[in-house]
Amino acid sequence: MELIKKIKHAETQAQEIIEQAGAQAAGQAETGRQNRRQALDEAERERKKAIEAAVAAAQSQGLAEVENLKSQAEKKRHQLREKTSGKMAPAAAKVMDYLKK
Repeated sequence: MELIKKIKHAETQAQEIIEQAGAQAAGQAETGRQNRRQALDEAERERKKAIEAAVAAAQSQGLAEVENLKSQAEKKRHQLREKTSGKMAPAAAKVMDYLKK
């Protein structure tokens, strides 16, 4: 009789240990899921920051390039005007002479 009580007590303890282990495993799994979720959220925030920084850098670089191209175009227009300004009056005179004849 005593042996049966001991066996039942051991079975009860074993069942409690199994339940505790299951609860601990579930708790650890939940903790792991939360940690993964937090890591994913942090990674997403970092990705968005990197994208925003890249976009800002690209915009800044693009604006600088636009200004550079505008400056180059203005210099070329100025050079072309200087180059052609001396030729305009004689060319206009030739056209007028031709039209008068």
